This record gives sequence, C-alpha cells and structure tokens, in this order.
Amino acid sequence: MNKDNQHPFFRPLWRRLAVIAVCVIWSAVEFAVGTPFWGTLVGGMAIYAVWTFLISYKPADEAPQPPASETKMPETGD
Repeated sequence: MNKDNQHPFFRPLWRRLAVIAVCVIWSAVEFAVGTPFWGTLVGGMAIYAVWTFLISYKPADEAPQPPASETKMPETGD
C-alpha cells in the first residue's frame, strides 16, 4: 500500500526538507504577527513533518524483499 508520505514526489531529500522549512517559517511568521493558535498548529505540522519525512521515512522502493528460500523457481518442462 502506498501512503501519501511515500509518494514519489517526496523521494528527493531536498523536497522533504523544503516542506519542513516552509512549515517552520510559516509557524514563525504566525507567532511574529501575534496569532499563537496558528503558530502552534503549524509548528505541530512541522514536528510531524520532521518525524514523517526524516525519522521514519522509508521510500516505497525499499520495501523488504522476501527471503530467497520463499521464492519459487520456474518449473521446467523436461
């Protein structure tokens, strides 16, 4: 199953870092203009993005491969 955070768009590291940076900057702007509710909300999004895109990120291509003993060999028609 393909999760949204495993979408091929997020495979390059710079894109994942850009999403995190936008959230952090947006949160700082909200605090600077005096809206702490939105700053906290977007700050939480930034923390979640760090967890999702840096700490627990596993691209869809790197799914675990089955052990060699479980793979079937093609039958020959001898």
